[in-house]
Amino acid sequence: MPRNGDGPSRRLVLGALGAGGVVAGAAAVAGAAARETGGPPPGAGGGNPAGRDSGRVVADGPGRRERTRQTGVRSVYIGSFGAGITIGKFDARTGAITVTGTFDGVADPSYLALAPSGRALYAVDETAEGTVRALAVGRDGGLSPLGTVRPTGGEHPTHLAVHPGGHHLLTANYGDGSVAVHPIGADGALGERTDLVRHTGSGPDPERQRGPHAHQVVPDPRGRFVLAVDLGTDTVYTYRLDTAHGRLTKVSETRMAAGSGPRHLAFHPEGRFAYVVGELDSTITVAEYDPHQGRLVTRGTQPTLPPGTDPGGRNYPAGVVVSADGRFVYVSNRGHDSVARFAVTDGGAGLRLLDTVPSGGAFPRHLSLAPSGELLFTGNQNSGAVGVFRVDRRTGKLTPLGKPFSTPSPVCVLPVAAPGGHGTERDRTT
Repeated sequence: MPRNGDGPSRRLVLGALGAGGVVAGAAAVAGAAARETGGPPPGAGGGNPAGRDSGRVVADGPGRRERTRQTGVRSVYIGSFGAGITIGKFDARTGAITVTGTFDGVADPSYLALAPSGRALYAVDETAEGTVRALAVGRDGGLSPLGTVRPTGGEHPTHLAVHPGGHHLLTANYGDGSVAVHPIGADGALGERTDLVRHTGSGPDPERQRGPHAHQVVPDPRGRFVLAVDLGTDTVYTYRLDTAHGRLTKVSETRMAAGSGPRHLAFHPEGRFAYVVGELDSTITVAEYDPHQGRLVTRGTQPTLPPGTDPGGRNYPAGVVVSADGRFVYVSNRGHDSVARFAVTDGGAGLRLLDTVPSGGAFPRHLSLAPSGELLFTGNQNSGAVGVFRVDRRTGKLTPLGKPFSTPSPVCVLPVAAPGGHGTERDRTT
């Protein structure tokens, strides 16, 4: 539990919500989306975790790797609460996921990030005494321990990111509202922590905002600044990272709406706008970004659900991703159990809600786009299901592909561009 006393565990409180309101929400915006065209693409998704292996490393062999390349199969890593990291493959055409093994050396790997080289994977362990660890990625996609497990210096880490230079790992500690920096060695292993900055303050929500809760830390597109999104203080903090010493210096603060509980943000590909999800007021805010000063200025806020939608209880938006061409933004809605599709307008300065579609399960904590941009994955925490969708590149429309893939408590889905992660494209997941 967070030490500043924000009630019961987030996992227990939020995980108790059920599904509801998805069909009504989709109908409410049917008119707005009716003008869009594009039939359902071929292929079927889903998968079966039969054969799930409790071992840490999976080896497919050279022959298997060659067949993988020919058939367009890619690696995927799925973080969880309590079930380790699922190692799998997904078909780049159909989205079908198959399990090749697990890494069970992390209790609660709720967020994952890949090194730019694709040869190391980093995982948080979202526990009271937070830690991060590095894992070596084999040519077959298997995982093995790499170096020493490192304390984050904070509680319940929920997010991490590799700085674009590849030499530092940044971690957000939700429990006490702090951000940690660890150096990354030439082999991908983590060194001892070089910095820990702590946020201060609170917000008006008596259950969730008694103190700071850093929920995400992400470099800007140029790697010049680092932004930390704090749900507890309704603030996005901007830091400059001293890459020579691994130290953070605060540059600015952007106050979001009181009680909004900013959770995650995602940048437009051109880097001049960011989209900030408010977990506590079910909104998304467009913010203009100055890449030279590292400052955000909010420009407009709107709900993540269609007008008049009844989610059957409180709705908590979670993940947000932007298409590579910058034309569409997707947000996962927990409670409504849907994915909202927004059209980007005015060169990134505006958003228009097009529709929502069922997420393929209950409580979609995370969503991610495949590097090709043609598939979208949802991690539905409460139903143990990963939804897979075909993305229409012209309209942004999502079409579910087959039955959702079953796996315990999926809370982070990380698809990569090539088997074993090697040769990956830039990760756009949040």
